[in-house]
Amino acid sequence: MTQSRRATEEARARTGHIIITAVRFGGIAMVMLGFAIVRGIIDLPYAVGVIVAVAGFFDFFFVPRFIARRWNAGAGTKA
Repeated sequence: MTQSRRATEEARARTGHIIITAVRFGGIAMVMLGFAIVRGIIDLPYAVGVIVAVAGFFDFFFVPRFIARRWNAGAGTKA
């Protein structure tokens, strides 16, 4: 049985939303890990904590936008 075009588009949008949300949660986890390293809770060098925290901020703020642009650019193509 085939799905209607609207149902297919809704499923694609739902999948994109789940992916972007997972990326944002991953970014927050990285920030928290980086802060734990910086505060000395996890025994790693300070610089590693800063790098992990900055990467987490980048992951939270910029990667979802990139994913959304790529996702929307591929919306016009047929699979």
